[in-house]
Amino acid sequence: MTPACISDFREAARRRLPRFLFEYMDGGSYAEVTLRRNISDLENVALRQRVLRNVADMDLTTQLFGQKLALPVALAPIGLAGLNARRGECQAVRAADKAGIPFTLSTVSACPLDEVASAADKPFWFQLYMIRDRAFMRDLMQQAKAAQCSALVFTVDMPVPGSRYRDYRTGLAGSPGLAGAMRRTVQGAARPGWAWDVGVMGRPHQLGNVAPVLQGRTGIEDFFAWMRNNFDPSINWRDLDFIRSEWSGPLIVKGILDPEDAKEAVELGADGIVVSNHGGRQLDGVLSSAKALPPIVDAVGDRLTVLADGGIRSGLDVVRMLALGAKGVLLGRAWAYALGAAGEAGVSRMLALIEAEMRVAMALTGVTRIDQINQNNLAGGGL
Repeated sequence: MTPACISDFREAARRRLPRFLFEYMDGGSYAEVTLRRNISDLENVALRQRVLRNVADMDLTTQLFGQKLALPVALAPIGLAGLNARRGECQAVRAADKAGIPFTLSTVSACPLDEVASAADKPFWFQLYMIRDRAFMRDLMQQAKAAQCSALVFTVDMPVPGSRYRDYRTGLAGSPGLAGAMRRTVQGAARPGWAWDVGVMGRPHQLGNVAPVLQGRTGIEDFFAWMRNNFDPSINWRDLDFIRSEWSGPLIVKGILDPEDAKEAVELGADGIVVSNHGGRQLDGVLSSAKALPPIVDAVGDRLTVLADGGIRSGLDVVRMLALGAKGVLLGRAWAYALGAAGEAGVSRMLALIEAEMRVAMALTGVTRIDQINQNNLAGGGL
């Protein structure tokens, strides 16, 4: 069956991927309250339906950080998403290029920067965490410059990883050594298509950008141990000075939920922010992105570019986020599901659905251009 919506891609990915990988991508932290809020709050945003507005000529293009995009959409950084298909980030960047939107490569991707750059036809974005090893960070930024990445997305909401119960249940966390490896092997063997495509032909032992610092260790447990030990809980706003000294291009701070933090990002020279709760994977119980977005837009106005992610499952959701004040959105799980379901073709199909759904939503709200979508499209305040 050809997927008709994001939930269809999710179900196809669930059937194809080993359980530990699907649950890692699909899950949130603690009781997953914020994960559910991201979806439900966005679904509850009410739009004004307008009629007789002449919506024959539609233009979905926009400008973000000096780059013209076919849609106000980028693919968000997702750690290890490249394990969803053979050399998956390379497949995803090709789909993004064809759709005319940016792809964002995660620091903790399965494919390294130079490999993704070789697969890309257009500049892509690179995401960076604050790592204890500043020399490693500096080297990654130099690699991103060499790869002609057009923006740096600096994630600030992960000084420590969140507690994700699903990873313990599947053996991805909390089952060290042989026991955990055996659990994952059994789950992989239950998905023979994935096991051959990714587990054998996909060179999963090559752990992307962090491979050099792992010094020959190739297990997924080594990868997660490095992550736990190297995220820097001492991160503070002054660390943006270090990033700015190494990166001269557009700087986007990802993980803002509070208007005061948005103001700090303005004062310290960020070009953009992403209103985000890390897909509900960090502090459970915080506001959904949809709830957090309007006060942040009110606080910073046009002093920087405000993007948003979290819970976006359709082109209608994209329009909702734009009406709440975002200038663009990042799609996270949507592209990871599509990649897991059908590789590059799946991501291309997903983006085509997003575009088609946006066109319908815009037509029925009476707008024909992205810059016409604003709070006037909200009914009764929206939320």
